[in-house]
Amino acid sequence: MAGFVTATDRTQGTMFPAQLEDYVAADNPVRVIDFFVDQLDLAMLGFGVKPKGTGRPSYHPAAMLKIYVYGYLNRVQSSRRLERECQRNIEAMWLTGRLAPDFKTIADFRKDNGAAIRKVCREFIVVCGRAGLLAATMVAIDGSKFKAVNSRDRNFTQTKVAKRLEQLEASIERYLAELDTADRQPSTPEIKVSRLKDKVAKLKQEIERVKAIGEQLEKPEDTQISLTDPDARSMQGTGKATGTVGYNVRSSSASCGSAPLSVQCAVEAENHLIVAHEVTNAVHDRHQLSGMAQQAKEALGTGAIEALADRGYYDGKEILACEQNGVTAYVPRFSTSNAKAEGRYGKQDFVYKADEDIYLCPAGERLTYRYSNEEDGKTLRSYWTTVCPACPLKEKCTTSKERRVKRWEHEAVLEAAQDRLDKKPDMMTVRRSTVEHPFGTLKFWMGSVFFTRHFLRYFLRFRSIS
Repeated sequence: MAGFVTATDRTQGTMFPAQLEDYVAADNPVRVIDFFVDQLDLAMLGFGVKPKGTGRPSYHPAAMLKIYVYGYLNRVQSSRRLERECQRNIEAMWLTGRLAPDFKTIADFRKDNGAAIRKVCREFIVVCGRAGLLAATMVAIDGSKFKAVNSRDRNFTQTKVAKRLEQLEASIERYLAELDTADRQPSTPEIKVSRLKDKVAKLKQEIERVKAIGEQLEKPEDTQISLTDPDARSMQGTGKATGTVGYNVRSSSASCGSAPLSVQCAVEAENHLIVAHEVTNAVHDRHQLSGMAQQAKEALGTGAIEALADRGYYDGKEILACEQNGVTAYVPRFSTSNAKAEGRYGKQDFVYKADEDIYLCPAGERLTYRYSNEEDGKTLRSYWTTVCPACPLKEKCTTSKERRVKRWEHEAVLEAAQDRLDKKPDMMTVRRSTVEHPFGTLKFWMGSVFFTRHFLRYFLRFRSIS
């Protein structure tokens, strides 16, 4: 084929065979993986580095860890695919010294060394800190739900158990009615009668199984039961009947500087280093802020940080814990009261006077302190006035005899947090641009290419119409 680049003949022999070293460039990322793993103290991290005296020799944990890290960086999660990469990929061959463990060995290594692999992640953060990549004073915290293998039909709550029992009882009654009809019809085939009896027997067995699950749910520690993946939990989505059985994965991504939209933030956004991560089956993020912020603070090795989170993390106790641990929290406040939605004044319309310990209502009346009580582990102070019945604004204020305002003993911490956010509203823009990108990248790596699927669906629909 004259005029084209000529390929090498497959049967051509060579005097000196090529070395693997010649195929891996000096700036290839696999060299970083090789250096990073080789400088780890695997025994201290929890890997088994002492071989057994009998049986077939095992693979060294360093080689297996290099395969695991290589697969993560190259979006190869499957142990079977990792096995193939070790057999055909020049980079993987160089990294492992042409070792090719089978998929079961790779899967078992990942399963048996979960705690040690988590420590390796912490060591990577330490290395990044030594390299000067974590000179951060701000972290953005967010969570995302990842679907588990467990389907919704194999996840049970007390409500689901009750509904399932009702459905089973109704099915049994329907089949029994069909059996009665078949008995009155002499021409009914015997095979149909036998099939109906088998269905009734299977439904009765299913009722016993569901009742056993219901008894287990009565224990305080079991609010949900997932049969396929016991750790997975049903988590409500944004739409109606959109619950997903899965995990709530949280991360803290580092962001440099304290000024919103500064050059330092842009630099840190380019690195997008995850300094702390956690996997939990908690169905919401409300009680996760202080714990994640503390982990990020320890990873960054600094005495004080700023933490950005969305309103799903808002909780008075969590913000107080952050304040006490040297974490300045920026979390949007949300109201659980329906007063505003119903056209009445909300608590934010009442002005607190700290020097007098009173509230001023929209009508200008003074709500004075009356008594304290405890709710959900919080000491609340109650304020009201006796002039509410004669107030011309009463219909816009309350449906009760008088409007009562409750104040937490640490309410000043929440007011200070809201005041900080009001002065720096761009903090939420910084949060979105810092922490939501890693979740999008991870889900894309896992194959959640929703745009492509939806685009193809609408394209085919348009094509059928035209």
